Amino acid sequence: MLAFSYVVAPHAETALSLVCGGSNATFIAGGTDILQLLQEGVIAPPSLIDINALPFSGVQTEQGEARIGALTRLSDVADDPGIRQRFPLLVQALQETASPQVRNMATVGGNLLQRTRCLYFRDATVPCNKRQPGSGCPAWDGLNRINAIFGGSDRCIAANPGDMAVALLALDADLLVQNVEGERRMRLADLYRMPDENPQHETTLASGELITAVLLPSNEAAGHSYYLKVRDRASFEWALVSVAAALEMDGTRVHRARIVAGGVGTKPWRLMRVEEALQGRPLTPDLARQAGNRAGDGAAPRAGNAFKVPMLQRAVERALLTAGGIA
Repeated sequence: MLAFSYVVAPHAETALSLVCGGSNATFIAGGTDILQLLQEGVIAPPSLIDINALPFSGVQTEQGEARIGALTRLSDVADDPGIRQRFPLLVQALQETASPQVRNMATVGGNLLQRTRCLYFRDATVPCNKRQPGSGCPAWDGLNRINAIFGGSDRCIAANPGDMAVALLALDADLLVQNVEGERRMRLADLYRMPDENPQHETTLASGELITAVLLPSNEAAGHSYYLKVRDRASFEWALVSVAAALEMDGTRVHRARIVAGGVGTKPWRLMRVEEALQGRPLTPDLARQAGNRAGDGAAPRAGNAFKVPMLQRAVERALLTAGGIA
């Protein structure tokens, strides 16, 4: 591990000024991902800016809406009575994330910005376009079992590893982002970039910008939602496939659906074809099967991860049946 400086930022203005302007300094809070990347030699920032003292923690719920500070620990979000009542989908996703010990340390903002688990990205001894642009993507024809089947390019097929982001996208979340000029609001759906020509740029955040809060609108799908995670072992494992299903029901009929998949895309992947298949129709086992079969539309699997297509289809079917109270 290379030497770096460590600074505790007492104010947001201090933290932002230290990181902006191309200094390559990095924010750190829970450190559950960054410390691994430092130890593995994947990143080598000259400075770490500790932001734990900033006033961006806590959960507020009012009139069915919620504001979750970006420095709130994942376990505190999952245990919050208002979140448990109004956003059970988010609670389910958080309970499937990592281990209790990690959830006690990891923050909401850090979790949204965690880096991919691609084997080649995490191994500093091999080429990777995310680490060294232009060096190549060994995963394309190599070990790609955990990699993406949606949204990849010839530069990168690394899968986004998050659980929480999948649920938040299904809940139509927004973010508050702060920089030296002030605060702006953005859709979570606009946070993640496709790999395309510059896979090293994973988000749309500018240098020196900091997520300060997650905003959740009033949720009409609270009683008809479900998060399903398929993985190699029962705990502390990333998803091969996950599905967040949020259904607004009019009796037995699907009034509106938001279906998002994890573990299969270069970003949390909204399954628009599945949503279209459900729109305005009574939810039945047959419809869930038909809609689930649309989940693989547009997939571009490689040799090692082609199994994710049927796995995703069946996972969507099961999530729909559970969310709709049929299974």
